[in-house]
Amino acid sequence: MKRRTFLSTTAVASAAAAAPASEAAPEAGMKVATTTRRLNLKHTWTTVMSSSDYRDTFFVEVAKDGLTGAGEGAPIIRYKESAQTCQDAVKAITPWLEQQDPRAFQKVMAGVFRRMEGNWAAKAAVDIALLDWAGQKLGVPVWRLFGLDRTDAPVTTFSIGIDKAEVIRQKVKEAEAFPVLKIKVGLDNDEEVIAAVRSVTRKPLRVDANEGFKSKEQAVEKINWLEKQGVEFIEQPLPASNLEDMNWIRKRVHIPVIADEACLHPADIPRLAPHFDGVNVKIDKCGGLLEGRRMIELARALNLKVMLGCMVSSSVAITAAAQLSPLVDYADLDGFLLISNDPYQGVKVEQGRLVLPDRPGLGLLPRK
Repeated sequence: MKRRTFLSTTAVASAAAAAPASEAAPEAGMKVATTTRRLNLKHTWTTVMSSSDYRDTFFVEVAKDGLTGAGEGAPIIRYKESAQTCQDAVKAITPWLEQQDPRAFQKVMAGVFRRMEGNWAAKAAVDIALLDWAGQKLGVPVWRLFGLDRTDAPVTTFSIGIDKAEVIRQKVKEAEAFPVLKIKVGLDNDEEVIAAVRSVTRKPLRVDANEGFKSKEQAVEKINWLEKQGVEFIEQPLPASNLEDMNWIRKRVHIPVIADEACLHPADIPRLAPHFDGVNVKIDKCGGLLEGRRMIELARALNLKVMLGCMVSSSVAITAAAQLSPLVDYADLDGFLLISNDPYQGVKVEQGRLVLPDRPGLGLLPRK
């Protein structure tokens, strides 16, 4: 085993090794169930890329020894994923998966990665379900499996999608409890959007352009204007494929620039390090918490700021991502707050700060 891999997995492996000796060689095998759910948004969600009133996400359950672990992945159409492709991908490997021992979750996930092409949200859902089950089996929260302290969890932003000025003002008022807001920009009405926000609040802002700026010159002009509006940093001003212009931009702006769409997997981070100040790690994009942990540690080794982001998801995926939040500088884990039919309760937000459950596994409770 390579030293980097060893270091990145020591805490998890040590926790798993703490199981009683009498259980050292359990029978392999578990039951696997999959489903999709439609999550309804409280407000129409609009970014540079799309506009929607709902999102379909993919759920996995793994069951063994009277315990059930739950996982969720939010597929991204840009990467040719949907809830249905995720379900088909997991069903294709279910006969193999049901023969595996969920306590050997790292080995199981290595096998999943070998057998499943693409469908990163499906991989994430399986990874999350396995870790939820393992935490319940060991009687500890997943954040303890990773050797973390939940009191280190940061403040999360609350996201405001692109909309008409009057709707944006209402959204900002509804987010009064959050000390920092994340604003979607990248269209021709950026000035109107920011003006609407600033008509209601003077809170610090973080913005995401979702690759929406049309040139490096426009990016510099917009970013310097945004800085004057109290913006702390910006995500992905130019298309993910355009790294060449990022250093030109960074020499002419004063706030950090964070890679979002350009940052998918651990292997992306070394090539991004010379061009950005930080990276946005999303569990749905990289394939789960184990991969997310690797990304965070690699980014730290390269002196990058780390943001932990999310897609529109239920409390399953958001609570899972939040298990890693004590490791990062910034969190944008509000996807479950944007929906009206969350089937679970998990992580909470108190005065903007993430509060992780102290119950075993993810600590999820079915919503009544």
